[in-house]
Amino acid sequence: MRAWWLSGALSLLFWAQGAWAGTLLVVGDSISAAFGLDSRQGWVALLEKRLQDEGFDHQVINASISGDTSAGGLARLPALLTAHRPQVVIIELGGNDGLRGQPPMQLQQNLASMVEKSQQAGAKVLILGMRLPPNYGQRYTTAFAQVFTDVARSSEAPLVPFFLEGVGGVPGMMQADGIHPNVTAQPVLLDNAWSVLKPLL
Repeated sequence: MRAWWLSGALSLLFWAQGAWAGTLLVVGDSISAAFGLDSRQGWVALLEKRLQDEGFDHQVINASISGDTSAGGLARLPALLTAHRPQVVIIELGGNDGLRGQPPMQLQQNLASMVEKSQQAGAKVLILGMRLPPNYGQRYTTAFAQVFTDVARSSEAPLVPFFLEGVGGVPGMMQADGIHPNVTAQPVLLDNAWSVLKPLL
């Protein structure tokens, strides 16, 4: 009886200390890898601070790789899920698929598979949507943007329709290459994600 009580007490203590703890996994490309910046300046690093400031006891794993595509993210995801057992998975991929002119249907299949694998592993999923500049043509850019909406709807995963809202194409927000957000843009990116992410925590 005494051993049972001690075991139960220890379990309760462990639960009380770690009940709200969890891991947040970011699987993205250069936008989340803070390309061209000190990694401490990127929106994912700012997310870590925001979580701490608001009292969330979450570990953030940034598994973003510059230049990665949805196919690359899908290939890497199973090992990441096994290693980190995340509570929440943030998927920020697709931009490089679009810039390379890859078929939207292929992007949709890859993203849908990533969401499904994450949900099967017990994680909640947040999709950060992307859009392409108009020089890619209206038909392609429309189909590309629709992919994120369709995947979110079919999987019932929350969506930020355009992660670069207020940043992409805005003077003073982009690096010299015109593709990657600068330091000034990082808090905006965080705010774009935070309003949809917070309810998942």
